[in-house]
Amino acid sequence: MLSLPHFSLRRLLPLAAAALLAGCSIAKPRTDDPLEKFNRNVYAFNDAVDKAVIRPVAVGYRKVTNPPVRRSVSDFFTNIRMPITVANDLLQARPKQALQSTGRFLVNLTLGLGGFFDPASQLGIPLEDNDFGVTLARWGVPDGQYLVLPLIGPTTVRDVWRMPVDSYFFDPLSIYARNHDYKYGQQYLPQMMYLVTLRSRGIDAESFLESAYDPYVFMRDAYRQRRLYQIYDGNPPAEIIQQMQGLNDDGFDPEQLLDEQHQWENKHPDPGGQ
Repeated sequence: MLSLPHFSLRRLLPLAAAALLAGCSIAKPRTDDPLEKFNRNVYAFNDAVDKAVIRPVAVGYRKVTNPPVRRSVSDFFTNIRMPITVANDLLQARPKQALQSTGRFLVNLTLGLGGFFDPASQLGIPLEDNDFGVTLARWGVPDGQYLVLPLIGPTTVRDVWRMPVDSYFFDPLSIYARNHDYKYGQQYLPQMMYLVTLRSRGIDAESFLESAYDPYVFMRDAYRQRRLYQIYDGNPPAEIIQQMQGLNDDGFDPEQLLDEQHQWENKHPDPGGQ
């Protein structure tokens, strides 16, 4: 049975820090990429590692499992990490959402046999995804420069803080690994399995990335837009969407975009083309 550690005063410090930022508004997203050269190099490294190691493991996982099994495993990890969402709802002073996510967690933990099934969705309890990066954004912290980190992938100067904060304070998988020490490191197996599950989900979406004229730009823009929708609960203001799409006062030049695509195609000729 899952046993979450008791909250201490030390663990409430992020809440106090967030409260000091009360009154701030969500900062407008950045669309520039000043670290593009560095990011592209790291992206190429991550892509090579993925093709050599991570993707083959995910493909093997899909071969030895069927969709119902993968769905159950995915539901388990989604539910077991729900305390991250609950904690950040509280940090954002959103008690209604925190109560809703807590109810979802408990329903799936009990009626869902440890979270391997998802009766909460059938009961109409929606799934919410939240993290400390969203918390900082909702208290007005700007996203900062876009970053691609080795073995981690897309993030920003602001969002990178979700990894140490959520992992140390709120993630049951990380807390379990930190508080257990087995001879062969079995305490890390749940985290590794979670990563394999995430990569397995992404296989179905690979065609979108392969069809992009510049996969790096596709990933960068997809990450920024996904985070934007998370921060605004799926309903970002129209002017923010226009800024993200390049439709603001600076102008949007379709010919420039087409020229950039042609330049990329000239540098990356299609081997199967004429």
